[in-house]
Amino acid sequence: MQGYNVILVYNKQLDKLLMCKREKNPYKGLINLVGGKIELEEDGLSGAYRELFEETGISKRDIKLHHFMDFTYYCSNCYLEVYIGKLQHDVNIIGEENELFWSDLNQNFFDMSVYAGEGNIGHMIELINIYKDDILGD
Repeated sequence: MQGYNVILVYNKQLDKLLMCKREKNPYKGLINLVGGKIELEEDGLSGAYRELFEETGISKRDIKLHHFMDFTYYCSNCYLEVYIGKLQHDVNIIGEENELFWSDLNQNFFDMSVYAGEGNIGHMIELINIYKDDILGD
């Protein structure tokens, strides 16, 4: 079963979320979270840090990731690991594959005409909002 990850990166103030506009299918033109494929030889957390660095330039020195939840898609023979983290300091983000930007949190993340993932982004953010202060608070 192929593994994938998605990483919800919050700024230091926990009032913005790093997102990207997809340049390729699936979800071309829609807004998504950063993440990617977990390689066969790596564990999920290592894969999340690798993908985060490759897609944004954010390294382990900049953020501590927390494994938050998983989704298993039996029909597609894959699973998705969800990680969250808060930047420890300001960083310059570098998006070579997709356009990166900081989104405020008062968006309708369930709007499937704007956001990728069939409503999963909204679902993840709503659940994270319940636990965000416990996990990411100072």
